[in-house]
Amino acid sequence: MLDLLVIGAGLTGLFAAYTAARAGLRVRVIAHGAGATHWHAGTIDLLGNLPDGEKTVTNWTQAVPELPPAHPYRLLGIDAIAKAMDEFQSLTAVAGLPYVRAGAATDLTASSPQDERTSQRSDSDEQVSDPNLGRNLQLISPVGAPRPVYLAPAAQQAASLEDDRPLVIVGLQGMPDFYPELIAENLQKLGHRARSASLPLSRLTKRLDRSPLHLARLLDQPAEQALLAQMIVDVTAAGERVGLPAVLGLNAHTALVTQLHEATTARSRPSPQSSHSQQAGTSIFEIPTLPPSVPGLRLDAALRTQLTGLGVRVEIGMKACGFHATGRRIQWLETETGSRPLRHTARNFLLATGGILGGGIYADRCGRVRETVFDLPLTAPQSRTQWLRPLFLDRRGHPIFQAGVSVDQRFRPLDQAGAPVYDNLWAAGSTLAHTDPIRERSREGIAIATGYAVAKGVVTSQ
Repeated sequence: MLDLLVIGAGLTGLFAAYTAARAGLRVRVIAHGAGATHWHAGTIDLLGNLPDGEKTVTNWTQAVPELPPAHPYRLLGIDAIAKAMDEFQSLTAVAGLPYVRAGAATDLTASSPQDERTSQRSDSDEQVSDPNLGRNLQLISPVGAPRPVYLAPAAQQAASLEDDRPLVIVGLQGMPDFYPELIAENLQKLGHRARSASLPLSRLTKRLDRSPLHLARLLDQPAEQALLAQMIVDVTAAGERVGLPAVLGLNAHTALVTQLHEATTARSRPSPQSSHSQQAGTSIFEIPTLPPSVPGLRLDAALRTQLTGLGVRVEIGMKACGFHATGRRIQWLETETGSRPLRHTARNFLLATGGILGGGIYADRCGRVRETVFDLPLTAPQSRTQWLRPLFLDRRGHPIFQAGVSVDQRFRPLDQAGAPVYDNLWAAGSTLAHTDPIRERSREGIAIATGYAVAKGVVTSQ
């Protein structure tokens, strides 16, 4: 019998499954569809805005105490969040897709995951004393605005707006939905030295299908990699940081970024005008594009590869259609098939199906809001007139997007009386109540921190 059945294959479910499997549990992941990793920027946004919408967060360790008492981060505490982030960095380093935070330099050419681990902290006292522990990076958004990010793929780190080196934003002519002139213009308005340049995409491919995913697969090929490197050298100057759309390879990503960095820095040393410490890192960086998200797909692939190595199956196309419980324990969950429902039996179940935008919570035209797998109680207005505020861009957000499952300190869903609904059911990620992850820019942080906490809780309960 399985020790843990994870329902949901987003970042929450995959990281929880990885944590539990590493601890020796028998784990399986089932999901109706792919998670939000295919849509987000591939970064880990931990906390970028406070719920009132009035304040941008520069250091999440200082902002967590200002969150509502029932917020998932308040239930966890700073030490638990920091530990989960460290474990995530360890995972991505082992997977060959290192993630970095503010104040840390990463060498993409390093082959040993131990190099990445040297910047991490295992002791909570050391974590709290680290001046960079909670500091957000300020990266470049697809329109050239600041984007607060806690952990970023190493290939996005050089986009930091705290770095004073000049920028050149390089576009690919014919690629839709990436506008280097707009990005450079908005960066100039913010006081940064930035310009734009364009490369003829027709030199790389004659195909008219030029989606980010197609271009990333194209740039896995050595011939196209070498051609792109030469084209970039032709339009950039020494000492410039080079921003490109996030299409720099899917499977050969690290090697390509390293090759481009070496090509652009081989001509001469960086400009003496800049003394920022991030000169030690790569001069090439990616800027996220519209979906499909290539950085998100890389992360999803890295997580699944690690799970495969631990013997964890991830099964997509499994839509939950029923379950059976005896007393306060769930015995099994059923998913739809072409004939009769398929039964999944486990000792513990983790609900990681996402919120109202991810399909884990359904709101119908009659005003009913319900959780889609176990029909758990929700903190959500049951009248459509209370779902939205009059102003579309209200800084407080809209109540419907804060709909979710209330949980106890162990992240077990609660009933209306405040008691756990089932003793072996857990919830994590965007399905949780008392948070609006997209508006807070906390979606990935909540996914990792709560998924990790639940996995650890299941391990200790065995």
